[in-house]
Amino acid sequence: MHGGRADSLTPPPLLNLPRLRMRPFARTMNQDPRFSDVLVASVRYRLRGWNGHRADPVQDARRALEELRNTAGPLPVVLVGHSMGARAALRAADDPDVRGVVALAPWCPPGEPVGHLAGRTVMALHDQADRITSATETWNYLRRAHAAGAHVRGIRMPRGHHAMIYDACLWHRLTTACAATVLGLTPPPGGGQSEETAWSTTPVDAADITAPRRRTPT
Repeated sequence: MHGGRADSLTPPPLLNLPRLRMRPFARTMNQDPRFSDVLVASVRYRLRGWNGHRADPVQDARRALEELRNTAGPLPVVLVGHSMGARAALRAADDPDVRGVVALAPWCPPGEPVGHLAGRTVMALHDQADRITSATETWNYLRRAHAAGAHVRGIRMPRGHHAMIYDACLWHRLTTACAATVLGLTPPPGGGQSEETAWSTTPVDAADITAPRRRTPT
């Protein structure tokens, strides 16, 4: 689920850069052996904007989930979204088939509802230097989601800002790993096998997840 605008009642253009930005994420998942039995699909928006109480992309996500059920039957689903698409994914996570959400530089304004996330997994990747959406608001959202009963993990990305262009391959790899976690295919990246270390309201640095562990000298 790609990004968009706060307000726009016009349809997305044919050359939709936010949607193109998500293609490498889908390609990385399709090429990952863990996803050999996973269907990767994208949500098409009718309109470019969130549009206040209308929350148009949330309705698009719900329609897509219903189409998925009609096509393939009930399946465990992970929603992956960027910016406005992440906000829509988090809202649509109340669907009974959705196991959780991977939110990329999400738009999480104060007061965004979290009660429906109980029992689900929410993993968020955000660059603290992002000037379009707030990483601090993302970490606050995760704390509230945890209090509501969700499994949460925040990952501080070293670069990428909002567009996720710098260190793009790292964004793609970690997003794929997080999606695999939500589907129960692998433990959380860098979290180990225990429940105590797997989830936390304190965000971790991507470098601490991806860097190889140093051996203790003997």
